[in-house]
Amino acid sequence: MVRFENVGLRYGLGPEVLRDLTFRIDPHSFQFLTGPSGAGKTSLMRMLFLSLRPTRGLITLFGHDVATLGKDAFASLRRRIGVVFQDFRLLDHMTTYENVALPFRVMGRSEDSFRDQVIELLDWVGLGERMSAYPPILSGGEKQRAAIARAVIARPQLLLADEPTGNVDPTHAQRLLRLFVELNKSGTAVLIATHDIALMDQYDARRLVLHEGHLHVYD
Repeated sequence: MVRFENVGLRYGLGPEVLRDLTFRIDPHSFQFLTGPSGAGKTSLMRMLFLSLRPTRGLITLFGHDVATLGKDAFASLRRRIGVVFQDFRLLDHMTTYENVALPFRVMGRSEDSFRDQVIELLDWVGLGERMSAYPPILSGGEKQRAAIARAVIARPQLLLADEPTGNVDPTHAQRLLRLFVELNKSGTAVLIATHDIALMDQYDARRLVLHEGHLHVYD
């Protein structure tokens, strides 16, 4: 599904912040990405989501060399990825329900075909009573849960989640992790970036560890 070969990344004329990254993410797999603050986890996630180009090396996504993608193919591949970044990226002029339903609307699906599914998921993440609220009045934890719901609603082939439990209480954190596990069981490959060692220890999952610009893989 994803393959990195000798990928390097630098910003401007500075030194490489990520060096010689070589790894793969298989279909249906579940893994954590971890490392100290500033190790480059978010940069790696952005390269996976195609919002950041590497300085060198080869990235293959769903069998395509991302460096050679045309505009239409690029957009098509991104639609197969669900992503949760730390800044949430909710649309302030849309309600919680409308934000979560957005992937279906982009696909051109009718409201009747997805309404019950969106409501069920919002209930699951504890936002059933906040469906009509707009993002500016949501708490940080509520925004996080809305962003996660939007990322998983269409059952993407690959889910990227950057510190998805960082703004929620332990009860909601466990519930969200169960959602990721169930999504993985249904066929989605999952990559979760986190600092939470205790959280990772609860799961028998592969770990990708960034340290001083290099990636170490522990199966």
